[in-house]
Parts: sequence; C-alpha cells; structure tokens
Amino acid sequence: MDCIDRLRALREDNDLTQTEVADYLGTSQTMYARYERRASELPIRHLIKLCALYNISADYILSTQPNKRRAVGKAYLKTE
Repeated sequence: MDCIDRLRALREDNDLTQTEVADYLGTSQTMYARYERRASELPIRHLIKLCALYNISADYILSTQPNKRRAVGKAYLKTE
C-alpha cells in the first residue's frame, strides 16, 4: 500500500467524500480526485492538513521508516 492508497483508505474509513475532503483542503473535488488517481501530485500543504484531519503523522501516510544502514549526508552523495 502506497501513500495514495493510504489517503484513500483513510478517507473511506472516516466516511468522507472526496468533496468533503476537498472542501477542507480548500480545493475542488476534481483536483482531489486527481490526487487519488495519481494524475497530480499532492502538495505538501495538503499533506499537512490531511495529517491534522485524520490525526496521524506524515510518516504513516508516506510509509517512511528509518533505515540505520542507509548512508547520510556526504556519504549519501558519494554513493549516488
């Protein structure tokens, strides 16, 4: 499950329509539907508002977990 799947599941689990979420975000239902279809990228400002709406962290939506073996900083730049 990726971040868009999580957002759709959160919306459905909370019995919200795309229109209700779009109104909360200050955008149109058409634009929000584009996010769920992966036709447009979700702006960070909307991600932040969705985290507040669902009372969750961005880590949950983004599925990010620390990887202790991953190079960081200058070491990361050298491996790319």
